[in-house]
Amino acid sequence: RMLLSAWRDDPHATPLERLDRFTRFHIDTSLDHPDGVFLAYMELRNLSPENLTLITGLRRQYEGALQTILEAGVAAGQMRIDDMRLTRMALIGMLTAVTNWYRAGGRLDREALHRHYATLVRGAVGAEAKAAPG
Repeated sequence: RMLLSAWRDDPHATPLERLDRFTRFHIDTSLDHPDGVFLAYMELRNLSPENLTLITGLRRQYEGALQTILEAGVAAGQMRIDDMRLTRMALIGMLTAVTNWYRAGGRLDREALHRHYATLVRGAVGAEAKAAPG
C-alpha cells in the first residue's frame, strides 16, 4: 500500500520519461525498504490464502502502472515489445534484484545506478538510450 500511495505517474510526460521515472522510483523504494520488497516478492509461499490474495492484488495494481507506461510507449512508437507480460515481469525482477547486490558506499552511487539501469531498461524495451547529460 505504501508503494502504491507513493507512486505518482505523469501521463503528460513522454512514455520514456515516465519509464525512467518508474525505474528510479522502483530502485529507490527497493533500496529504502529492502525487507518489505523481499517479503512482497519472495515470501508469498508463507502467506495465508487471504493475505496472498491481498498482496498479489496490490502487486498487480503496481505492476499495472508499469504496464500502462509500456503500452503508451508502444502506442507512441517509442518502444518495441513482443511480449508485454514477459517484459513487465522481467523489468520488475531486474529492478527488484538491485537489493541483492547494491551497497551504499560501493562502486556505484545511486545516481550512477539510476543512469545504468535507465539504459538497461530502455534497451529491454527497444527504446533509444537516454542522452548523456551536458
